[in-house]
Amino acid sequence: AHPYQTEAPWLESTNSSSVPIYRNYINGEFVPSEATDYIPLTDPTTNNLIYNVPRSTNDEMLSAVSYASEAFHKWKDVPIQQRQRIMLQYQALIRDNMNDLATLITLEQGKTLVDARGDVFRGLEVVEAACGLGGSAMMGETLENLSNGLDTYSYRQPLGVCAGIAPFNFPA
Repeated sequence: AHPYQTEAPWLESTNSSSVPIYRNYINGEFVPSEATDYIPLTDPTTNNLIYNVPRSTNDEMLSAVSYASEAFHKWKDVPIQQRQRIMLQYQALIRDNMNDLATLITLEQGKTLVDARGDVFRGLEVVEAACGLGGSAMMGETLENLSNGLDTYSYRQPLGVCAGIAPFNFPA
């Protein structure tokens, strides 16, 4: 069996001796990619191939964006307290799985476990800050009589689907 083989919903195993392949996460599910080209993910301490990451197809990317757009239209109507509760659950998941997350960082990036734990903790701090954005931090602003007969107001609202590129050396 492959030395890094694990049972995880985000991994696809083709057979017992092959390198596991990461799955795409689309519409709330881990799904195999139709890609035929892969990015090798190696353990930097041994240079052994541990996983293959698919170079997902354009259709897969468009599908992910389409489902994310659909989800956005539902998410933007969720009251702020309910959104905050979901973020608090996310915070709890990170806290409950800190050691496992740090172990994955160590495996994939060769960091010491202590350093990887620090990365996870810094990521947790970002989530904790986001959890505190409920209530007054999400309120808009109004200014009456800015000029003769002119009032101004602003609303804080979700904008929609976006993408992020995270530095490979700081996953938290």
